[in-house]
Amino acid sequence: MPSNLNTKTSENLNSSLSSPPKVLAILGAGAWGSALAGLARYKGHQVRIWSPSLGNSIEEVVADVDLVLSAVSMPGVSPTSTQIQSIKLKENIPIVTATKGLDTETTFTPSQIWSSRCSDHPIVVLSGPNLSKEIEQELPATTVVASEDINAAKIVQQVFSSKRFRVYTSSDPVGTELGGTLKNVMAIAAGVCDGLHLGMNAKAGLLTRALPEIIRIGTHLGGQTETFFGLSGLGDMLTTCSSDLSRNYRVGYGLAQGKTLEQVLSDLGSTAEGVNTTNVLIEIARREQINVPISGQVYRLLNNQISPQEAVEALMERDLKPEFSEKTIPPKL
Repeated sequence: MPSNLNTKTSENLNSSLSSPPKVLAILGAGAWGSALAGLARYKGHQVRIWSPSLGNSIEEVVADVDLVLSAVSMPGVSPTSTQIQSIKLKENIPIVTATKGLDTETTFTPSQIWSSRCSDHPIVVLSGPNLSKEIEQELPATTVVASEDINAAKIVQQVFSSKRFRVYTSSDPVGTELGGTLKNVMAIAAGVCDGLHLGMNAKAGLLTRALPEIIRIGTHLGGQTETFFGLSGLGDMLTTCSSDLSRNYRVGYGLAQGKTLEQVLSDLGSTAEGVNTTNVLIEIARREQINVPISGQVYRLLNNQISPQEAVEALMERDLKPEFSEKTIPPKL
């Protein structure tokens, strides 16, 4: 009986993860786009990859595809979505955005930009604790796909779910996207903490206070509180704030070691979205009068207004208060 039960369980698992092969267009040939392409191919889907660096035609890549996934860097979202806007895609196919960041000019998230350009297609946000290098190593991972069109989210869930990549759905794209975006700012702070060798007590305190700050910002901007306790919020923050595979963590660590921001970014050789996100976030916080003490110190550090040691001291010397009495007030930067 146990053997039959195990067989049935395995069959049910395989059935739940199966979906007819589709044709996918993945926009962006960086580490994240390549990792997602690998996951799609693992499920038997046909994948076409477009990138300006490849010199291929975006029109040909997206022609007659069943799904478009954007994994371009934040600066590339606006021009890429504009290109797609001018192309006749198959009717109602999902457009998935896997970019984490905020637009410098508009302060929009990637999904907001895609929605403004391609309003006749369901927009799905993909976000979670997903270090691309670990995914390429075929290590198990989980993620969230979120959309106001839950059927579109379920389509994407079926496309990418496998025995090594578990995909959950959500109806809160705003919270899902902001969780994945804002944790990059906290990862810089975590890197500073480890770079200064402040110990686990300090880091635990930092991450514990980082979560309500993310929730305060995210709910003010329309996200649901529970989303930030999930994979795209707390889960992604724990991963990004604890691994030297995280580019944003390495930014903070390098600054704590006495390097300039220019040196750190040069050493990375790739984009650390948290740097730009921090600058845009502070613009939003000032405009919306959101209290962001940790993000505020990261901003000052990135803009050469304070040293890593002074940033830590500023956080430790804040006014004493009960743990759960934070209110939305103008940020003191």
